[in-house]
Amino acid sequence: MPVTWLAYPLFAVYVTALVLLFAYGVNCYVLILYHRIGKRRTRPLPPLQPGDPQPPVTVQLPIYNEKYVARRVIEAAGRLRYRPDRLQIQVLDDSTDETTEVAARAVSALRARGLTVEHIRRERRIGYKAGALQEGLRTATGEFVAVFDADFVPPEDFLERTIPGFADPKVGVVQTRWGHLNREYSPLTGAQAIGIDGHFGVEQGARCWGGLFLNFNGTAGVWRARAIADAGGWTHDTLTEDLDLSYRAQLRGWRVLFLPDVVCPAELPVQIAGFKAQQRRWATGTIQATLKLAPAILAARVSPWVKLQAFLHTTHYLVHPLMLAVVLLSIPLMLAGPVFGFPSNVLLVGSLFALSTSGPTGLYIYGERQLGPGWARRLRYLPFMMLLGIGIAFSNTRAIWSALTDRSVEFVRTPKFGIASNEGAWLGKAYRLRGFWDGVAELCLGVYALCGLWLFVHSTHYLIVPFLVIYTLGFMWVGGLTTVQALLAARAVHTAE
Repeated sequence: MPVTWLAYPLFAVYVTALVLLFAYGVNCYVLILYHRIGKRRTRPLPPLQPGDPQPPVTVQLPIYNEKYVARRVIEAAGRLRYRPDRLQIQVLDDSTDETTEVAARAVSALRARGLTVEHIRRERRIGYKAGALQEGLRTATGEFVAVFDADFVPPEDFLERTIPGFADPKVGVVQTRWGHLNREYSPLTGAQAIGIDGHFGVEQGARCWGGLFLNFNGTAGVWRARAIADAGGWTHDTLTEDLDLSYRAQLRGWRVLFLPDVVCPAELPVQIAGFKAQQRRWATGTIQATLKLAPAILAARVSPWVKLQAFLHTTHYLVHPLMLAVVLLSIPLMLAGPVFGFPSNVLLVGSLFALSTSGPTGLYIYGERQLGPGWARRLRYLPFMMLLGIGIAFSNTRAIWSALTDRSVEFVRTPKFGIASNEGAWLGKAYRLRGFWDGVAELCLGVYALCGLWLFVHSTHYLIVPFLVIYTLGFMWVGGLTTVQALLAARAVHTAE
């Protein structure tokens, strides 16, 4: 017999979660509008010309156990077109494996060409990446500091095209757009590329041109050294040191300039466990940064609208626990009482589902169109992107819970395998992650969502069925891929032994 007294409290929680998802979804349309208006008013910056002053620049390359990509990024830094006497390269090497030898050989080769290169090693990896960047600043000679993670390959004209952005003395950091070395490697990398293109193709430009808070993305950007110092330097009390420093700098009056026409390609994670580790780190760190920065944002002399946009920006990973709550509540709601027996309730829920889903979808489509020819071909991975965003809800919810409960969370590096094209194998290489039981949990959520789907079909609430189909497929795909790759990784280890 239905527990009618429980139905309406559960429905209230269910609708609240959907309303919050609706808010994040509708904000995607707001960002598209900001982008459309701002793009018409913005022109590309002219690059440095021969004879133009070239201020001293330090290039920081933080690496940690990156033996497959360390040489690539160091050599790319050495190819940057800039006066050698105005360029300093720092290899911030916290590695504990043969990466150090790989980096040392690459550094020696650059020094033989007359470049100034430091190979900085620390006895203790305090503060992870943030600690390494701050340590490098102790001997940095540049007025500006460029940062590239090990999986990035900066183009030769990177500094020529970014340094002019600092002509405005209030610009504290210049961020460029991420490109992709291995977009076509698999549906997983294709899906990731669409998500990244949505962020850089729409959101970053919209926030920059709309006078909103935005962030340096941790790599493929250049800082004014004075802005770093003025904001308090790199700190490691959150796992997203880039977001944290970006907001602290902007709260001090510095601007973040985004240059969408300057593209810095990078290697996308090919193992889903690596991608989820990256997402967990970002989810944990953004919530940590939100809790840390909230008082300062609320006290800032900016409009309530800018403050609202700041919180929508820093808390966007909350969509994952909200989606998980919607899935978990679907079956209890059907069993507890007749709330879906009222057509108005079904229409309300269906409408909220539709609007919260269409917002991100529209942003991804618009973002790919902004990136030029081939956008229709690239969008063939859009269904996978939608499934991926849903399928990682369990993993990211756990990460957010860790941030909210103030648990100590380790900085888990995203494995890179040196796959710079659409071919190459990762199974026989080091740094593989497992994640088998995470995949099992996601598969269980997929089965749970499937049961909820059957209940809604059986009750003829067809308006909600398509969304439960997406949730079911999302958990099934991510869980299945995680489980299969974990088993393959375990088998590869066993074979190697």
